[in-house]
Amino acid sequence: MAVAPSSPTQRLRACMPPAAASATHVALRASNEPHKAAATTATTVAVPVPTAVVAPADRRSDAQVAAPSLACTWEDVHGADDWRGLVEPLHPLLRAEVVRYGELVGACYRALDLNPRSKRYLNCKHGKRQILQAVGMADAGYQVTKYIYSAPDVTLPMGICRPCSKSRWIGYVAVASDREAGRLGRRDILVSFRGTVTCSEWLANFMSALAPARFDPADPRPDVRVESGFLSLYTSDNGTGKFTAGSCRNQLLSEISRLIAEHKQEDMSITLAGHSMGSSLALLLGYDLAELGMNRGVHGGAIPITVFSFGGPRVGNLEFKNRCDELGVKVLRVANANDPVTKMPGVLFNESARVLGGRYEMPWSKACYAHVGVEVALDFFKAGDIACVHDLEVYIDQLLKIPKVDVATASSVNRVPSMFESWRWQMAMIRAGEWLRALGI
Repeated sequence: MAVAPSSPTQRLRACMPPAAASATHVALRASNEPHKAAATTATTVAVPVPTAVVAPADRRSDAQVAAPSLACTWEDVHGADDWRGLVEPLHPLLRAEVVRYGELVGACYRALDLNPRSKRYLNCKHGKRQILQAVGMADAGYQVTKYIYSAPDVTLPMGICRPCSKSRWIGYVAVASDREAGRLGRRDILVSFRGTVTCSEWLANFMSALAPARFDPADPRPDVRVESGFLSLYTSDNGTGKFTAGSCRNQLLSEISRLIAEHKQEDMSITLAGHSMGSSLALLLGYDLAELGMNRGVHGGAIPITVFSFGGPRVGNLEFKNRCDELGVKVLRVANANDPVTKMPGVLFNESARVLGGRYEMPWSKACYAHVGVEVALDFFKAGDIACVHDLEVYIDQLLKIPKVDVATASSVNRVPSMFESWRWQMAMIRAGEWLRALGI
């Protein structure tokens, strides 16, 4: 009499084809804290626009080998058991999915118009029907249904960067095609966010003060606080943009609720993926959906919400982290140990500064930032290309390579204009701001 596999690893191996089961694991360091003990909140925003990600044609090996098993194991791959036993070493199926979502985030960078003379400057160069094909991902298996725009409500001194204060394109909402839904084992609703690009977005990244989220009017939960800059990006309504239609939040909630209603008779998942600042918006959206109960299926069951974060900062305080855990929002953070963005905000006041000697809670504990979720820790750095530590392309390359391989030497990475590579000075300013805040200045 056959016994059903009990652990996530056993269930995955039971469903994996022989080739995938024998695939080499990538031994990456991972946080020993389970998802429920992880904390997350970010403050500092993404570092300069990451390099344009190369078309993923050469990265499909894991996904192609593992595809037959996803339909019966996708819940575990998306964190149903907090990825227990799947992170260290990184399971081939999980790695394939993380890479796949990373490439879908990379599409935002490849489609962004960085030509100042273009009418679509800082917006998407392609229409919704053509975007994935135009960036070399015609076989991604998703249909883009809506573009998302955002602009923080910030005061720009002396009119600096005034053109950047308009709402700009930050990502898209997509839904799995019928064929892809069959491969995945459910209808996947995807939201993909890029990182920081515009001047106003950079300015929002410096707004490291915590502010109450208050997403549910019936239960505002004032103790649940998030970084005010990210909150502004998510909730501000700026009608000056050419393509703007309400706040980022309203655009997202409206489209996701429409897709849930459209596919209400099917098994569904909600996947939110982002890089740097985009990972912060993804986490805010995941919390928002769960807090409002919008992820309820037609039969009352919860639709799984999973966030895949690449080089993301902390987003909120410990109460925010605990509430995300309580609501079942699953977060997998891919973080480079040498990436300064993943250590912000809260360089000084974070999870480790809340309690003294493991017993005494410090007076500033409510103001401490905390990371949310389970971490897949990478460790790469290259002296000749210091910006690589936050580069999405290198993050993905590192996931696909055996440890200790110098992935930062990848020659296929095309850098975006150097105007966005002033991140070293920007990060120094952010860190200085943290010290000033700590000193009460």
